[in-house]
Amino acid sequence: MTVIRKVLAAVFAGLALTLLSAAPAAARADKLKLTVAGDGAQGVTIQASYTDGRRLDRVVRLVLTATGPDGQKVGPVQLEPQPEGQGFYSSGPVLTTGTWKVTVNSPAPLTAKASATVQARAAQSPPAPKPVAVNEPADGGSGAGAGWWPFAAAGLVLVAAAMGVAMLFGRRRGTSAD
Repeated sequence: MTVIRKVLAAVFAGLALTLLSAAPAAARADKLKLTVAGDGAQGVTIQASYTDGRRLDRVVRLVLTATGPDGQKVGPVQLEPQPEGQGFYSSGPVLTTGTWKVTVNSPAPLTAKASATVQARAAQSPPAPKPVAVNEPADGGSGAGAGWWPFAAAGLVLVAAAMGVAMLFGRRRGTSAD
């Protein structure tokens, strides 16, 4: 009977250790770290990861609210994951120009909350390209391909002259050998 008790005690001890070691891992996986920042224009970007540094391996629901200049409010806005990276979320242009206090929440089962102050700016567009004149070459010369014609003409003249000289000397040798 003592052998059966020892086996049962070992089984229960192993089961208890397994459950206790899995509990901290499950608790650790239930928390997110959210990093909130402006996107350089009128939107917000959020990077979500687990608190232990692991990359987020599933889609979570993130909700953005913001309070701006003069008490303006935006939200709640549900954020969708973006293709730029795993755990990357973006709001798109939802803010107007000014300083905003942004809060992002993630409800259960992966709970998290993060806040940041974001400076929203008007979207910048690239400068318009300078117009290029079609008739005037950019390098100030007579055109991009105009430089090879004189060399080609000179080469043809030299080849023709060489052939003429060879023919002339070839005939004289043939007539003087007779």
